[in-house]
Amino acid sequence: MRFHVLAIFPLAVGAVNIISSNDDGWAEAGHSVVVSAPAENQSGTGSKQKTPTTLTDPCEFNSCPAGSPAVGFNASDPRLGYVNSYPVTSMKYGIDSRAPQFFSGPPDLAVAGPNVGRNIGLAVHISGTVGAATYAAHAGIPAIAFSGGTGSQTSWDSSRPHYSDVYADLATNLTNQVVATGKPYLPNDVWLNVNFGKVSDSRCTNPADFSFVLSRINIAFPFITPNDVTTCGSSRLPTELEISLASGCYASVSVGMAASKTDANATMQGAVLKKLSDLLTCLP
Repeated sequence: MRFHVLAIFPLAVGAVNIISSNDDGWAEAGHSVVVSAPAENQSGTGSKQKTPTTLTDPCEFNSCPAGSPAVGFNASDPRLGYVNSYPVTSMKYGIDSRAPQFFSGPPDLAVAGPNVGRNIGLAVHISGTVGAATYAAHAGIPAIAFSGGTGSQTSWDSSRPHYSDVYADLATNLTNQVVATGKPYLPNDVWLNVNFGKVSDSRCTNPADFSFVLSRINIAFPFITPNDVTTCGSSRLPTELEISLASGCYASVSVGMAASKTDANATMQGAVLKKLSDLLTCLP
């Protein structure tokens, strides 16, 4: 899914320094924002890591030739970089190497995605997008993973699809709200899993059509799973799956623990609820 990071986030976050990655490849990515993403599509690689290697084949969409170095960048915009490895390795390289180069220190926030297709429920455990975000959160960088129900892989030099603009605006709105509430942007070792509903020519066509709903990643088991934060008149949040199946235009926002990729407790959910209260709504 193409995400025009450099075109969008300057409008949203002012002086906040963001490291951005995804699992679909660097050639889909488009102040300050620095991109460190895989040279190739690495969807479904979860939290795998490996040492970057010289490319034996061209980069995604022929964005760099075979034989290119293991780590490289766009000559006309060095903030756009690739790493010939998994999403987590790309995020790690971005935090450890590229961020200090451009920010003179670590990033303030890490963003992964949007992924092509939702990452909900058990899918979070194999998602490279989620793997990159949880790595950052576990390394002490507040992190958000974005995924969308509509889209296909689109190269950097193709026309920008409408759904990409919708998702970019939604991601900007949520990021704006997180940053506007001040530091700490998120509780320690916590990440947000955000999934946007489908966009079509006749339904959910504008960012204003969407509502954000606080959710949980996994199904809760009666008498076993601890209560969630109390909101919308209930101590049990809807699951991401419930929201994805609801009639309407919704984006689910789950609060997860980075180490386990499972739901955070009610206290941490409450901290996020307080930060995002102006954006969140209840399912009917």
